[in-house]
Amino acid sequence: MVNGKLWGGRFSKQSAAWIDEFGASIGFDQEMAHEDLEGSIAHAQMLEKTGIISADDATKIISGLQEIQEDLQNNKLEFKASLEDIHMNIETILTSKIGPVAGKLHTARSRNDQVATDLHLYLKNRIPEVISAIQSLQVILVKKAADNIETIIPGYTHLQHAQPISYAHYLLAYYEMLKRDIDRFMFNVKHTDINPLGAAALAGTTFPIDRFYTTNILGFNDTYNNSLDAVSDRDFVLEFLSDASILMVHLSRFCEEIILWCSYEFGYLELDDSYSTGSSIMPQKKNPDMAELIRGKSGRVFGHLQSLLTTMKGLPLAYNKDMQEDKEGVFDTVKTIIPSIKVFSGMVETLKINKTKMLHATQQDYSNATEFADYLANKGIPFRQAHGIVGQLVFEGIQTGKTLQEIPLSKLQQISPLIDEDIFNKLTSKEAVARRNSYGGTGFEQVKFQVDLAKKELNL
Repeated sequence: MVNGKLWGGRFSKQSAAWIDEFGASIGFDQEMAHEDLEGSIAHAQMLEKTGIISADDATKIISGLQEIQEDLQNNKLEFKASLEDIHMNIETILTSKIGPVAGKLHTARSRNDQVATDLHLYLKNRIPEVISAIQSLQVILVKKAADNIETIIPGYTHLQHAQPISYAHYLLAYYEMLKRDIDRFMFNVKHTDINPLGAAALAGTTFPIDRFYTTNILGFNDTYNNSLDAVSDRDFVLEFLSDASILMVHLSRFCEEIILWCSYEFGYLELDDSYSTGSSIMPQKKNPDMAELIRGKSGRVFGHLQSLLTTMKGLPLAYNKDMQEDKEGVFDTVKTIIPSIKVFSGMVETLKINKTKMLHATQQDYSNATEFADYLANKGIPFRQAHGIVGQLVFEGIQTGKTLQEIPLSKLQQISPLIDEDIFNKLTSKEAVARRNSYGGTGFEQVKFQVDLAKKELNL
């Protein structure tokens, strides 16, 4: 072979080293070395079972692959860009260990189904780690919520004070988001847990392989029905990147609020020193850098999703070299989201909550205006009319610097004789929150119910 490549029989020229380097994927796909070895051992076992290779050859191949596994665990492997990818590197290493018989390993398979198998196994092994990390964060949120059922904080819409709510109710909103994230990753497992091995390049093979045997020994739940689909499908990767992107949206939103609420203007929260940094010039600074980093890292995960969508959108069946671009984004996403969840978990667990500041913020505003309107509606005044009355009171209060609860009863009764002394109790933040006991509401009884439900779901 003038070309010198394992596939170079029909080539008469050697490509330049810099071109080889441009086309090589070993710089990143060595992340799948463990999975590549696992898939190769399973393939060798199947070749022996079906009589495609002898038991003696299979033993030599499998022993050599197991030796390479040990070398991998002990960081003794050296990969070369000139060998392009993880598959060629491992085959070359195997050949150096057991000789030409190593070439029989590639019988009835292609790098197309081999890389697809590696990627399926890689995500199959990583998704449970992601789910476990999310569940650990959920536990922290629920425990924090259980300690803050009667902690009152302003609820916001448009970043304007809307109505007072339980801080636990706020935390449980993110618990519910994370629950949906887990559901999405669990669904992703279904499409990841399919075996493409045996599809070969695109058309299957003439050898009498047993694809269901490799499905079983590799622990896959299902086998691709169509060889074209098997080597060209990256839906499971797109699903993973989509799920990861939505997860990062949730973490980023939460981080945004932490960053705001740690500011001097809010002062609701204080981050632990271990999740903060200082300034090289301003001695007083305590910056929420970890929250900002997680918020920032969401962009790179979104980018990986958009990148692969763009790569896949115009590809004809079956395999195309463009699909080499499917891996780096996946590897980086795994390395981004798992540490992000873990850092975020520690950050939330160690948060200091300024309950006094939170409560005070609901006592010097007009977030109890809806309570007043509801009070009038319960007295028989149509809600739309009640809304207008309270809106006028708020307007006058802003002009005079008085909150609704500071307006004298005599003034209120001029508006409506139906207003009684009990209005002032109903306008307190605690009463406003406590009375909102519709299912899923922020009332303390409802929040306690939701905390108990979450604990049951998490087996706490």
